[in-house]
Amino acid sequence: MDTWLVIGLGNPGPRYAGNRHNVGAMVAAELVARHDGGSFKAHKARASVCELRLGVGPGARPGPRGVVAVPSSYMNESGGPVSALLKFYSVDLERLIVVHDELDIPAGVIRLKRGGGEGGHNGLRSISKSVGTRDYLRVRVGIGRPPGRMDPADYVLRDFSAAERKELPFLLDEAADAVDSLVTVGLVDSQQRFHSPA
Repeated sequence: MDTWLVIGLGNPGPRYAGNRHNVGAMVAAELVARHDGGSFKAHKARASVCELRLGVGPGARPGPRGVVAVPSSYMNESGGPVSALLKFYSVDLERLIVVHDELDIPAGVIRLKRGGGEGGHNGLRSISKSVGTRDYLRVRVGIGRPPGRMDPADYVLRDFSAAERKELPFLLDEAADAVDSLVTVGLVDSQQRFHSPA
């Protein structure tokens, strides 16, 4: 069965754990938490990985095989671990999903796409350079624009506000659902589900 590789982007260490920039890694942790007995293990590709089944297939059977990973490098060096994991697990680029924070989407909104620009996101830029293409699936987790004249670089490296933290479990749950949807029903059907007004 073809394997999917799901990358949750973030920066390593407790200093960054609650940052908006780390929401991709938080979604990866949510996916692993859903899997009975699942836990991350250190991998030689400079990442923490967990092998599991993603989503639910036809007839309530377990979904396809997946590797959920969080690079242990800093965000701007994410490409090396991603490229190494693709090779190690023999994953086709068609089955690479990158989960990341997105400034240009309102806070709390999920958007899905394949390819496109990187919007100044250093993690995406590093991955595109390392794998040789921008044409991979993305789960874009909206964090909104910084208030006033705050530098976007400062904004993404700040923890979620108290109000945002109350909504965060629902956001992570929805983003994890989006990953499961991508691997079980595909991009178009998933976009129709997650992009339609509530």
